[in-house]
Amino acid sequence: MDLYQIIKRPLITEKGTRQKEQVNQLIFEVDRRANKILVRNAIENIFKVKVLSVRLMNVKGKERRVGRNVGRKADWKKAIVRLAPGESIEFFEGV
Repeated sequence: MDLYQIIKRPLITEKGTRQKEQVNQLIFEVDRRANKILVRNAIENIFKVKVLSVRLMNVKGKERRVGRNVGRKADWKKAIVRLAPGESIEFFEGV
């Protein structure tokens, strides 16, 4: 699997911003088939940072209605990546 297919996008939320400031953790949406080793290698090689730990979780898609039609959003996987002290990713600076 290509490194750029493993990491889909960063999740920038209020809780994620707090985690970044307090414990140097970043949150990403990753491919459903990715494991901790693939996520660690992708983050280290793409952003040139040192990763201390990776936590993964499967997020269930929510049920949505439009009138009487009921649908579902897709399930996805979230990764919480803890960086080494002094490390940072540039696009998160100033957020």
